[in-house]
Amino acid sequence: MTRTMIARVVRVLAALGAAAVVVSLTATETIPRMPDGHPDLQGTYDLATLTPLERAAGSSLVLTDEQAAKLERQAAQQVATGDAPLKADRSAPPLGGDGSIGAAGNVGGYNRFWLDPGSHYTMLDGQRRASILIDPPDGRVPQVTPDARQRNTRAVRATSDQQIRENDPGLEPEGSYDDPERRPLGERCLLGFASTSGPPVLPNYFYNNLHQIVQTRDSVMILTEMVHDARVIRMNAQHLPKTIRRWLGDSIGRWDGDTLVVDTMNFTDKTRFRGSTENLHVVERFSRVDARTVRYQFTVEDPATWTRSWTGEYAWPATKDLIYEYACHEANYALEDILRGARLKEKETKR
Repeated sequence: MTRTMIARVVRVLAALGAAAVVVSLTATETIPRMPDGHPDLQGTYDLATLTPLERAAGSSLVLTDEQAAKLERQAAQQVATGDAPLKADRSAPPLGGDGSIGAAGNVGGYNRFWLDPGSHYTMLDGQRRASILIDPPDGRVPQVTPDARQRNTRAVRATSDQQIRENDPGLEPEGSYDDPERRPLGERCLLGFASTSGPPVLPNYFYNNLHQIVQTRDSVMILTEMVHDARVIRMNAQHLPKTIRRWLGDSIGRWDGDTLVVDTMNFTDKTRFRGSTENLHVVERFSRVDARTVRYQFTVEDPATWTRSWTGEYAWPATKDLIYEYACHEANYALEDILRGARLKEKETKR
């Protein structure tokens, strides 16, 4: 059993054994502040949510109470169905998996008991949101440029002896698991799946949803539970030279009133958030809604990838859950065993 699975069991047991305490907020409640007077953003936050990045074409940004309740009941039913015991005499998965993209979908993976995709839609300004995207107004990621379309098509068709520019973890192109040189960054334990590490920080709709903020006068650190990524934001600093590039970019922060504004650039050419280039530029805004909630807003810009910038936001609710170690590292035994199995299969084929 992995540490992730242990953490899941501990959380389930804790939830069953603990009483829920609901504290009503008052209009006069003040947000916590640091000794320097700036808002105290520190804490652990659970980013699990049913709200997707994009919403269906033509639909509204805001869900009615009835719509949200219906969708949340459906999600709960799916979880309950997935939690049901599997038949011991069930047949093996079909050859090649079930046809969906990704390691789990293609070869089978955890049953739903081990997953934690969220149970509610994110709420901001008293509204249940149908999408994280708020601009463009239709809640859809803008169209990619012709150059980006051609660039990403080449990446999918690249062979192992060419330079591989990997797509965003969790959005791997078809065939990513067919060659050791093309294994996705998330699967290699280099970055969390689906940009959960950011920037922009997005829900992974999978598990290990916790993020911890540690704040000082000179820096802010955001620790991600999934694949143990840690971003260090340097306050009131200058960006590093463009020759110095980082997996999570170079983040510098400043205060705009009570809002922490984080500007990030200098990404590597391997991060490839949704097919972007190394010139990706992300601006994030962190502001307290109340003593237990942070509003997280981000704007993404890369003229070489999208026809316009786009913006999203969602709530970060505080939690008392503990962050557990995600014991995943590159060069673990998984890939070694996969390659060993491939060599064995080759030998058997030649007989």
